[in-house]
Amino acid sequence: MPAPVRAAKGFVPDVISSDVHALNINGPTYNLLTTLSKFYAMGLGLPELVRTATTNPARALHRPELGTLRIGAAADATVFDIEDGTFKFYDALGEVLDSRQRLRLRATVVDGALSRSSIG
Repeated sequence: MPAPVRAAKGFVPDVISSDVHALNINGPTYNLLTTLSKFYAMGLGLPELVRTATTNPARALHRPELGTLRIGAAADATVFDIEDGTFKFYDALGEVLDSRQRLRLRATVVDGALSRSSIG
């Protein structure tokens, strides 16, 4: 496994997003969970990982109703688990990051309702 993100570059990202668009939705980005899995594989801890995709972006956008499960919040959530196996993650230049774990979608909740299409 590569050096943890913090040690490798001297910092932890404040915000992680997928930057999904027409040129990368079919790879190597795919979606936010894949992007977060790459950072997890590089050693970013789960609490920091979740903050970079939830509360930190909400704070940067001045949207306190997002990125939280507080009463009165938007009630959007992603439910995932950590899957063990052999996985390869690619960057835009084709470099490969091997990992023994990835984040796997279990369900999404949008405005308080379970999304049936996302149940894994």
